[in-house]
Amino acid sequence: MSGNITLLRGLSPAATEQEIYAAAQEYVRKVGGVSGLTTATKAAVDKAVAAIAAATTQILAELPERRASVGEPPTRRGAARDTVAEEAS
Repeated sequence: MSGNITLLRGLSPAATEQEIYAAAQEYVRKVGGVSGLTTATKAAVDKAVAAIAAATTQILAELPERRASVGEPPTRRGAARDTVAEEAS
């Protein structure tokens, strides 16, 4: 897991649901100190990820437009994109 949360505002095209979900997962795992899911942590992590993803979707929709970021964000690079797709399924 990276130490940085990916910037999602100003992406062109806009951040996908999968990218938002992946950022929420990273945030929850980092803040919660959870590196892997167990039966003891899964429900709490899933609930928190859903809440963070919903809040992220809302703030991205409500913030004013921003000039597109320079370069490709990490979640849109080959290996990371494949990992995001696997985790979302």
